[in-house]
Amino acid sequence: MPTRSSSSRRRYRVGRSKAGLGLFALKPIKKGEFIVYYTGRIITNAEADQLWTRYLFELNSRWTVDGSSRRNIARYINHSCRPNAETDVKKHKIIITAIRNIQPGDEITYNYGRAYFNAFIKPTGCKCEACRKKRLEARRDARRAAARKSDLRHAA
Repeated sequence: MPTRSSSSRRRYRVGRSKAGLGLFALKPIKKGEFIVYYTGRIITNAEADQLWTRYLFELNSRWTVDGSSRRNIARYINHSCRPNAETDVKKHKIIITAIRNIQPGDEITYNYGRAYFNAFIKPTGCKCEACRKKRLEARRDARRAAARKSDLRHAA
């Protein structure tokens, strides 16, 4: 009888995404199902302000989790304006659960929140799928408007 490899038990993988590295589902994940814990050292917010890392998750007004360790697989979950997962803090643990069904091959994403978005994402532009589609539609509409304007000039 063949033995199962460890990869057959894995529920997700780290892979290349539009925003860098991302976490992708290997098996279906149902709405409300636990995905992963966001783990790391618990440090004070004052210590967190001194660090040059983006893998910080604020628990409350006093404590932050430094998730920069590569053992923290949840650090690969990217931001999305239309996420398929959410975070919840319970007793200094950060739990990530699905807010809708996630199919194999889908990237797992959650909304990082307004403060993080404004500080790190907004200056360079959001790279989530929803925002990419919005930008493509806006560019398409602008090209069509310019073409119509050009056609009107040539017709006159």
